[in-house]
Amino acid sequence: MRKCVITLALAIFCLSGCNAGTSHGADVNSVKSSSSITESSSGKLSSTAENTSDVSSGIAESSSDNSLSASESKASFSSDIEEEVSEPVLTSEPYSRDTRISDVINDPVFGDYGRLIFPVNEGYYSGNTLGDLRLTWYNNIDPDTTVEIANYMRSHAESGEVIFYDIYSDSEKTADPRKEDTGLFFFKGTPGEKFAVCSAGGGFAYVGAMQDSFPHALELSKRGYNAFAVIYRPGAQTACEDLSRAIAFIFDHADELEVDTDCYSLWGGSAGARMSAWVGSDGTEGFGERALPHAGAVIMQYTGLSDYSDNDPPTYVCVGDRDGIANWQTMKTRLDNISSFGIDTEFHVYEGLRHGFGIGTGTVAEGWVDDAVRFWEKQF
Repeated sequence: MRKCVITLALAIFCLSGCNAGTSHGADVNSVKSSSSITESSSGKLSSTAENTSDVSSGIAESSSDNSLSASESKASFSSDIEEEVSEPVLTSEPYSRDTRISDVINDPVFGDYGRLIFPVNEGYYSGNTLGDLRLTWYNNIDPDTTVEIANYMRSHAESGEVIFYDIYSDSEKTADPRKEDTGLFFFKGTPGEKFAVCSAGGGFAYVGAMQDSFPHALELSKRGYNAFAVIYRPGAQTACEDLSRAIAFIFDHADELEVDTDCYSLWGGSAGARMSAWVGSDGTEGFGERALPHAGAVIMQYTGLSDYSDNDPPTYVCVGDRDGIANWQTMKTRLDNISSFGIDTEFHVYEGLRHGFGIGTGTVAEGWVDDAVRFWEKQF
């Protein structure tokens, strides 16, 4: 229990206060953190122990204690003659709202990476079925979108397409076992088209991909772009390292993946938005990879990040005015400062929306993805 409390406190602090010395971007209900990630004097990432931070109210409700138990993988039955053990019967029926989350995770079509479709740490999500899914700090989760994503993955995997790539070698995973829980999900668009990398939030404690990166990647692929969703190690520094490795992987395998590496974009929500901004500004070379062309655009949602520089890429931002985790005025101020350098920016605030609305299906923000795509296309 103590470990869970410390981990959650670390996560909440990272959302609200990675910028040391700033009063902007307060993220969640007042929480005391005894071990937190802060920024160094240069505005980047470092670890600081015994750093206490009070953060503002407004955390989205969650049911993180209702984690899903593992489903039985075998069923036994007996007859008068013999006793047998049967494996689950696979069905060709598509997933539905009533499909158990555990059945998706354990579907043989996904092999070992099925466990990465939902948060590895089960304490950050609840619900037994796709229709019941809830994610800590997120709102406006559309069950039909969840079902659509799961069916997309399944159908493409069944057809023999590669939808998941490891970004680390076996030896690297052995050296750091946490890298076992990383990788890239691929939502293929038009061969030869540009690519985007989407990074989900989760307070740097978990990866909320089913709401905050998979939907975005799927929508981008529908528009012809090649989109990737990165699954990363929790922690601000390691997350940026994994995003940088993912970008390097895509550049290294551009021919195989059939992607255009010119003017790619980085998309992210909440903690994922910070990742996109930091890597967008500092480049892959800032996080342990070789220097590669910087992103042509950064698309950010709901994060209270306030640091900026004249090296920031063109930046699009959207947020709700009732977001108690990411203050919209903080985001607007940051964007105004970026604009003062002559860098292209675009800002949208949506009335009544709280934190973590994703692609905004069924909300006043629905359609924002098209606005963001147009902004990206302006940079080509």
